Amino acid sequence: MKTVLITGANKSIGFETARQLLKQGYYVYLGSRDLKKGEQAVAQLHSEGLTNVESLIIDVNRPESILTARKALGEKIKVLDVLVNNAGISGGFPQTAADAPVSTFREVFETNLFGVIETTQAFLDLLKQSPEPRIVNVTSGLGSLTLHNDPDWKYYHVKGAAYTASKAALNAYSIVLAYELRDTAFKVNVVDPGYTATDFNHHSGTGTVEDAAGRIVKAATLGAEGPTSQFFSDDNAPETGISPW
Repeated sequence: MKTVLITGANKSIGFETARQLLKQGYYVYLGSRDLKKGEQAVAQLHSEGLTNVESLIIDVNRPESILTARKALGEKIKVLDVLVNNAGISGGFPQTAADAPVSTFREVFETNLFGVIETTQAFLDLLKQSPEPRIVNVTSGLGSLTLHNDPDWKYYHVKGAAYTASKAALNAYSIVLAYELRDTAFKVNVVDPGYTATDFNHHSGTGTVEDAAGRIVKAATLGAEGPTSQFFSDDNAPETGISPW
């Protein structure tokens, strides 16, 4: 049975991703920074008959929490097949480049970039033991520099200086990681779940968590012939599913 760790998985898209992967036969470690919320999420899945899941406390903003989570998981398994870096924050909108406090940039980058890097590095050894390791970094269409410079893009006026910069940086990190692992069985990709109605955007999004999670699951379950170093986005590129960086 393949194993997967999903960060920020106690609610919304992360929770639905856990549900869908469970239905595909994966054993899920449901990452949550809050013990109670993580256990409540696991209990909900158990009530649905999805029992191959357990909570793992991991706060990607705290290096010591990441290392503790790595140690705890290492005592349970020797192989991790999939890592889904889903935890993320917006930092609140509006965020102007001219006026947003530097503290906002630091806060957003701490979760959306540095947390991903530290989590990935901490669990990379377990992933290397898998015959088909997959890393999925959950990004945003707002992380595309190409589209942000296109006045005809439907989200052209939605900038969010800190959030946009953090996701663009995450994309860049993912490209470098994929390059470094290019001669291995790893598939490293970023996925834009789309403008989804969640607490993240006060439920202003137009997409469903089911569709959003489905996009993540698709990247998490890529076969040996699947692509690596891609920016998947059905929202930005409905015809090809591949967004420009």
